[in-house]
Amino acid sequence: MRRLSGLGTFAAVARKKFDYCIDFTRNDRSAFLSFLSRAQKRIVSFRVKMRSTFRARAYNEFVPHRMRDRHTVDYHLALLEPLGISTTSPGIQLQLPARAREKADELRKIHKIASQFIIFHPGSARLEKLWGTQRWADVIDHASQNYDLDLVLTGGKSELEWTHLAKIKSKVRKSVTDLSGQTDLLTLAALIAQARLLITVDSSPMHLAAATRTPQVILFGPTNPFHWRPRERTALILQGASTSPLSEFSSKQPRFPMKQISTRAVIDAMQSLLSIPAAQGS
Repeated sequence: MRRLSGLGTFAAVARKKFDYCIDFTRNDRSAFLSFLSRAQKRIVSFRVKMRSTFRARAYNEFVPHRMRDRHTVDYHLALLEPLGISTTSPGIQLQLPARAREKADELRKIHKIASQFIIFHPGSARLEKLWGTQRWADVIDHASQNYDLDLVLTGGKSELEWTHLAKIKSKVRKSVTDLSGQTDLLTLAALIAQARLLITVDSSPMHLAAATRTPQVILFGPTNPFHWRPRERTALILQGASTSPLSEFSSKQPRFPMKQISTRAVIDAMQSLLSIPAAQGS
């Protein structure tokens, strides 16, 4: 959208006539697209009207909710209220195509990954979300020594992630299967759906695990889990120096460096979830 290639999107929106337009992002580009849509209802948060009289002219419906006061899912659902939709479940669901499940099965067969396995996803596109490489290695080694489960590493193809994963692998003393860079998004989701447990930083696999009801341990740093956390019972959230998973969340809190999360806290959370019997068919 920032380059000339985005002009095709603007032209495509302008050529059509829409009934509804909901702006989730509230920036200049989305305001312009909302205006071009000529939709009967162009919906956005009331905060846009308060902050920019010029931008507010692109809309005709303003929802009286602030993103900072709500979980992101709840805020997005609130934007549907002008359409008469107010009882939608906040639960995330994902219907995986058969091909994604087949590709996940193929990967497991190739790498001889058993039916019971743990996925470790240490990577993120943001440097400040990365946890210490030695700590990751210690958690992986602990899992290898104490559980009869296969261990799998996943990650993206960015240089930041590859470098981070390489350092982790150089410190791990036990066997771990590296699938980083070998999955597309849906195949990764299918793998997560089959896993006994996911351990990850605050990143997209966290949401895939929530959608597939896979137990997970999530390491949060600078991002506020009040807005982004999965709310399933089997999602344990670690942040800051606390040795226990968080149970209370606030819309206002300071930023926490990832290094405050201890290895012991992650191992304890992992043990807590693995002590729960695996769901039938997982």
